[in-house]
Amino acid sequence: MAKVEKAVLYILMALMAVVLVLATIDLIWTIAMAIATPPFLIVTLENLLDIFGMFLLVLVGLELLDTITAYIREHVVHAEIVLLAAMIAVSRKAITLDFKQTDPIVAFGIAALLLALATAYFLLKRVGVCTEEDG
Repeated sequence: MAKVEKAVLYILMALMAVVLVLATIDLIWTIAMAIATPPFLIVTLENLLDIFGMFLLVLVGLELLDTITAYIREHVVHAEIVLLAAMIAVSRKAITLDFKQTDPIVAFGIAALLLALATAYFLLKRVGVCTEEDG
């Protein structure tokens, strides 16, 4: 069973690496198109939000890849890595959210979720569950 689990984890790592490479290429293409279309070298707010969203999505993918790598090495899922990935994902949603079209309760929910994740991260660091090597 352990060999099957390890094989699945390595397949997940390879697939995540492929997705991250493709997402990075897409991000590069989006930036190039944003600055290459008239007016040149000017990025609109809509394009900027798309770029930030894609950038943060790549960061979430990297954190997930880090989680898989840590699990393979130590056979433990590090709460800190999971919390960081969740904070990046929620932050991405908050950054790309159109607050003019969004119900205020959704905005408050996102804020509460981000605050809860940040508090959990702070408490993990404060209690010393995470080592200095982890971040």
